Amino acid sequence: MREEIEKTLEVLKRGGIILYPTDTVWGIGCDSGNESAVKKIYKLKQRDDSKALICLVNNYGMLERHVDNVPKMAYTILDIADKPTTIIYDNPAGIAENLVAEDNTLAIRIVDHDFCTKLVRYLGRPLVSTSANLAGKPTPKSFKEIDDAIIKGVDYVVNLHQQKNGGNPSTIIKLSNSSGVKIIRE
Repeated sequence: MREEIEKTLEVLKRGGIILYPTDTVWGIGCDSGNESAVKKIYKLKQRDDSKALICLVNNYGMLERHVDNVPKMAYTILDIADKPTTIIYDNPAGIAENLVAEDNTLAIRIVDHDFCTKLVRYLGRPLVSTSANLAGKPTPKSFKEIDDAIIKGVDYVVNLHQQKNGGNPSTIIKLSNSSGVKIIRE
């Protein structure tokens, strides 16, 4: 796995986009601080850039560095969640401007996947993560279901877990300082 992390980091640091396994489904990702890499993902997915992307962090410390004032409710939700949970937070910080939604929010998940956790730690900032499908198409449940256009369109395909079936997309909860808790996707 160390070799895969090193190859992947090299691609991310030069502004490339990757296809990689996560704790949910296969994802397309890039360095969250690189605006041009984020643009590449939107173009590859043929997705309107007004639809926000998720970022992965590896722990509460990184979450707190990239969200001004994490609500206490977030910790409670994450502590009791029994499956991967993404929370949409107000006032993100330290990421590419084109990752921030129009309402000044960002979806972030503390990832629970050995490869992703280590990759994010070595990258030193959040990793963009969006499902490996073209806009409007179903989310692939396994590597073999990923469209060739996605595979050919990324700069690097991580050579791990390609034979495993994936999980389901994460639960998404919007946690706003002004409007409370709203479940977006269960």
